[in-house]
Amino acid sequence: MRKTVDTRICQVTVYEQQALITRRGVVQLTGEEQELVIAQLPVTLLEESIRLKSSKTTVGLLGVKTERIQDTEGESQDLTALTQKIGQLDEKKRHGQDLITLLNLKRNFVKNLSSQYMERLTRSHNPEPLDLDKIKDLMSFVDQQYSDLSGEIAQQEVESRQLEKQLQILRGQQQQLATPRTNESVKVIVTLESSVVGELELEVSYIVDQASWIPLYDLRLSATNQKIHLSYFAQVKQSSGENWQSVALRLSNAKPVLGITLPALPPWYINGQEASSPKQGEKSSTMMLDQAITMPYPGTIITPEALTGIELEPNAAQEVKQEVSQQGSIVNFEVSNLLQIHSDSATHTTKIFTQDYPCRAEYIAIPQLTNLAYLQATIANPLNGVTLLPGKVNIFRDNTFVGTAQLPKIAPGQEFTLNLGIDEGLQVERNLVERQVNEELSDSQSRITYAYRIMITNLRDDEVKVRVIEQLPISLNEQIKVHFTNSEPQTPMSEKGVLRWSTTLLPKAKQQFYYQFTVEYPPEFKVIGLDI
Repeated sequence: MRKTVDTRICQVTVYEQQALITRRGVVQLTGEEQELVIAQLPVTLLEESIRLKSSKTTVGLLGVKTERIQDTEGESQDLTALTQKIGQLDEKKRHGQDLITLLNLKRNFVKNLSSQYMERLTRSHNPEPLDLDKIKDLMSFVDQQYSDLSGEIAQQEVESRQLEKQLQILRGQQQQLATPRTNESVKVIVTLESSVVGELELEVSYIVDQASWIPLYDLRLSATNQKIHLSYFAQVKQSSGENWQSVALRLSNAKPVLGITLPALPPWYINGQEASSPKQGEKSSTMMLDQAITMPYPGTIITPEALTGIELEPNAAQEVKQEVSQQGSIVNFEVSNLLQIHSDSATHTTKIFTQDYPCRAEYIAIPQLTNLAYLQATIANPLNGVTLLPGKVNIFRDNTFVGTAQLPKIAPGQEFTLNLGIDEGLQVERNLVERQVNEELSDSQSRITYAYRIMITNLRDDEVKVRVIEQLPISLNEQIKVHFTNSEPQTPMSEKGVLRWSTTLLPKAKQQFYYQFTVEYPPEFKVIGLDI
């Protein structure tokens, strides 16, 4: 004997590309049941993922099998209602056509009144004297009636055309609903070991495809540039074939494991090939900036590994809600409110938590490229924080949308950097203060000396940290020599000709930076790329 168990979804765990569905149901057993059936499950169900649990230890579950069911839908209530509506509109359209016919008869009658009157006068043996006032009144009456009737006819014809359009749409819908449709579903059949009388609670879980979630972040920099307010969202969508009605939702970055077979470890092969030499002409421009200092677009993320020499003051972050749990790299989020997510691929956004993160704001000036300064924030994920999963970031400054970025995975204790775009709170000036050409010196070399002065002005009302980056040319010819001769304040030059200064500017304060370099070359040479 079979008995169907009525179950409902009570919990859903959404993974990156799948979802784990948990259903519960209660059934009254009479002792004669040999099989229990859980019906109307979606075809996206993975059969190898089915798990069962019963509330009675005395009930043995001997086995589980699945069957695919195809049901042809009968006439639905929607089709009946649609047919009734089409009938009502057809009746309304017929009434409108009859009214148009009647109005046309009236208009033709009015149109013929004047001609009939004149014809009667001409055929009369004792014609009446012409009364011009009567004729004028008759013509006015005919004109007015003809105009009114023509307006009514035009209005009825417009309504008739609109009704016909509605009927065409509804008849198309009627045809779709009237076409027999086959609904495919899966049912799970559970074989019982022993006969038990009484109430049994059964729990079934399974994994479905076509369900996913992705993280989404809002990052807002405070007015003091000392902390970042982060809002952590999840965007969930599914088209698994069943609606999730008022379910407890869990979000996880874990990957569900199917089956019980131990996976085999395949061989790990490596090989080698002759290294190719760099192509001639690559990075030939002497004015090309070091990749490490080129300024990213606003919102660009710099990975934690790229950060060196940056320390943040410890600052206790707000506690994350208890709905968040973490084991190693696996993060689970329990959404506190019940959600309704239909199987329509629509995106549903829900907030997971909000948290303040300590950060350090720094201004980056590259006067050689632009007279504007960029604001950059280095953010620390506290040791007691939650792993930030890769996702899109919406960045705001002073409630103004700056741009978007892609956040990499940030573990607790790691730092990351956000570029927040141009800030007009700093004024950057760069001037060539020396250009001296000495040709054919005693060592048979020509020499050009350049010197630049940079002025950084803090227009803000608060203290700011500033990093200034400049670059000297790099010679690609051994007969052309570049010498870094002086800088104020003193700073070393990197192997790629990069100069870096770091300073702190008080409100409304200024600071000057100066550097000088020379280029030596044979007199017969023409130096290319020195047009500065």
